[in-house]
Amino acid sequence: MIVRKRPNWLGMLLVWRGSVLPDILPQLVLTTAFAALVTVLHGQLFSFKVTLTFVPFSLIGIAIAIFLGFRNSASYERFWEARKQWGALMIHSRSLARQIMTLQDDPAAVKPIVYAQIAFVQALRHQLRRTDPLPDLRKLLPADFVEGTLAKAEFRPALILLHIGGLVAELRRAGRIDPVLVNAVERHLDALSDVLGACERIAGTPIPFTYSVIIHRTIYLYSFLLPFGLVDSIGLLTPLVVAFLAYTFYALEALSDQLEEPFGTAANDLALDAMATTIETSLREMLGETDLPKPHKPKNYVLS
Repeated sequence: MIVRKRPNWLGMLLVWRGSVLPDILPQLVLTTAFAALVTVLHGQLFSFKVTLTFVPFSLIGIAIAIFLGFRNSASYERFWEARKQWGALMIHSRSLARQIMTLQDDPAAVKPIVYAQIAFVQALRHQLRRTDPLPDLRKLLPADFVEGTLAKAEFRPALILLHIGGLVAELRRAGRIDPVLVNAVERHLDALSDVLGACERIAGTPIPFTYSVIIHRTIYLYSFLLPFGLVDSIGLLTPLVVAFLAYTFYALEALSDQLEEPFGTAANDLALDAMATTIETSLREMLGETDLPKPHKPKNYVLS
């Protein structure tokens, strides 16, 4: 995620890090070079003169804009839904920790449950980014549970929620928490399960592939045919105009591709590492701990 102060108007024109220009630069250079070649040849392809006007490109451009608008709206909706789920994860984690600390009578039972909550957050982060969570989980959960159950599991966050539920059930059976109050704790466990399911839905259900294919093909055909429709009317300015329009379309497509997968590690994806650390720090502070994780700092304006 890009974390920086908004530059002035000149800085916004020249900014590189965080833009999608590095991703689209090769195809943008190729498109501009092709437009320059068409300009030099004055629209003549071998011995055939391609006679196009800008009128069909105006109509096609409107259609492309509509498709790109839909694609970007759908991608941003996925991005924002993912962010809301991680916000809910912080809220319910804090509420569950508070209830465990105040609604039961065994101080020794607090730390294992809160540490299991932290493990759930870390396991969810790793699952969404397809990385190995075991080094983090070994610091937070009993060794037999990690090595015997989680090491072989595929959906580790769900098992950690089951583990937390088992710890709460032990408190209820021991009489250290009123059975009436268990329902309040269970509501937050259910909410954490909802967050897990929503994140899995977002990660496992991309935008239908056909939308990407249609937009991608149309944009590239439009950009490579555009010089033939402009060369007779604007002449030497054709490569410049083509570069500007191609940049707009390529950049919007690239941005929608990044936002479609909000849990990735691209510059415009969610900062899951930083958010997980924030939740862990908050819960450890509630336990009264002072040896807290170091906060994540942006590297070259990017917070991972």
